[in-house]
Amino acid sequence: MTLPAIATVVGSGTMGPGIAATLAHKGVTVRVFDISDEALTRAKAGAEMCASVLVTINGEPTPGGSVSFGTDLAAALDGTGLVIEAVPERLDIKTDVLGKVEALIGDDVIIATNTSGIPVTTIAEQLRVPARFIGMHWSNPPHLIPMIEVVPGEATDQAVTERLIEIVKAFDYLPVLEKEKAGFVENRVLYAVLRECVALLEEGIVTPADLDTCVKWGIGYKLAVIGPTRLLDMAGLDIYQAVSSYLNADLDASTTTPQSILDRIAEGRLGFKTGAGMYDYEDEAAIAAKRGEIITGLIETRKTLSAIPVV
Repeated sequence: MTLPAIATVVGSGTMGPGIAATLAHKGVTVRVFDISDEALTRAKAGAEMCASVLVTINGEPTPGGSVSFGTDLAAALDGTGLVIEAVPERLDIKTDVLGKVEALIGDDVIIATNTSGIPVTTIAEQLRVPARFIGMHWSNPPHLIPMIEVVPGEATDQAVTERLIEIVKAFDYLPVLEKEKAGFVENRVLYAVLRECVALLEEGIVTPADLDTCVKWGIGYKLAVIGPTRLLDMAGLDIYQAVSSYLNADLDASTTTPQSILDRIAEGRLGFKTGAGMYDYEDEAAIAAKRGEIITGLIETRKTLSAIPVV
């Protein structure tokens, strides 16, 4: 299993710095491109932080890896063996950027999109060489969650799929091969859980803090070790049938965003970014402290889970 010597991350937003740091830690020369110098400055700081976290998790990096940042797309793509597109989730932006990328690389260079919502096949329709285009959905934060959804589109060449799986394994992540489905697997399962959680809150069944405790320990702790399909076997399919026969009909099945979420958005309560969301945060220091707790928890949990099978 081999990694490309050079990889290019197009887009330096939320995911770009972590993706770049992860590849660089394994010895890849990574170039991060963005049209904004300000965005690249933030990305550089983010990548440095991610790099230090990766040392904590995996030890010293493989020699030869590096991350550079620039606004020259041609320079970022020169000699690249893999392009990872991580620009905003708008089809027009993605197709515009990818058109420029295609004009500057050879037809054999894989282009992977980190889209989480736009169908891979839809994006590929606008490309000159759709066969080398594939979904590569990283989970946020990308330097901490060692799993990637590999999603070929209808036009993706099988060899491209196989090569991307090889690349993912080469930097010690777990590739999950999926067929195209809106939201892919991770977000579909996550949003099903979140829909039921918000519904329970709106009904006044439980407080946010108690809900988080219940899901963290009653569900998350278990599923992190067992996995949902293995859990079915452990519990017994007959038990699942007995409970699902009456409970499934009572689960929330709404098809729109919950009103309580819309109300908070209207009030400017967007979460960490505004100092309030489902919870209230005293100040920036409190938000930074909470972020730190989360990162520390993810690091320690990853260390533990890495030592045992996840299914």
